[in-house]
Amino acid sequence: MNDSAQGLSAQGVSAQGVSAQGLSSQGLSTADHFYQVLFSRRDVRGQFLPDTIDPQILARVLSAAHHAPSVGLSQPWNFIVVRDAAVKARVQAAFEQAHAAEAQQFEGERRTAYCRLKLAGIVDAPLNLLITCDRARGGPVVLGKTRQPDTDIYSTVCAVQNLWLAARAEELGLGWVSIIEPEALRDIFQLPDSVVPVAYVCLGQVRYFYDEPELQAKGWAQRLALDSLVFNESWGKRDESDPLRAALGGLDAEPEVAKASDPAQ
Repeated sequence: MNDSAQGLSAQGVSAQGVSAQGLSSQGLSTADHFYQVLFSRRDVRGQFLPDTIDPQILARVLSAAHHAPSVGLSQPWNFIVVRDAAVKARVQAAFEQAHAAEAQQFEGERRTAYCRLKLAGIVDAPLNLLITCDRARGGPVVLGKTRQPDTDIYSTVCAVQNLWLAARAEELGLGWVSIIEPEALRDIFQLPDSVVPVAYVCLGQVRYFYDEPELQAKGWAQRLALDSLVFNESWGKRDESDPLRAALGGLDAEPEVAKASDPAQ
């Protein structure tokens, strides 16, 4: 993999998706480059390669996460790097237990479809990360947190999003595994009382990226129309004369991104 910060090059087209070298930075403005990364970000589960992540690239991705906005500049996050197969095995076992329980929440064909989905790459990815939030960081009074106490958790989620986008820019896939009981993660990683697990993610090089969200490609759900989610002045109110309406209607649900061949094919 190219170790440069650019790291985004274009090649041909695949029926399955965008390869790990599938984004183009040539001739793009800063905004266009950002949107290319944003729109091609995927929740990766089954395309991981075993290759070790270059430490310099991992450091850059973690630095991007660390530069997320945080309430009162409290920076409540920590990052636990997980490479040990035995630790991954414990997390995988916790996932399988939670996955079995979640499957029971669906019925009939929906349950069958759920069980066919691959929903975690814990043992496949070369590296996992647990991103946590220290709810005591900054002391008992944190600027901006006194009226909305959960903003430290929201801040940590911002760090996860930064991490995700930086990983995509570096041609790494990332998958967020949410089907795990928080208490299981607390036990496995021996978290202090003030620290809560926010995101367990799998990270690594991949064979390709899907052209669209994998759950959409496999028929589980579809992206909602943005226009239906935007109101004017108060909940549920729409102003059809607002020029924004026409602008929203002209957007593609799944914007085009540069595509490339799957090197595994």
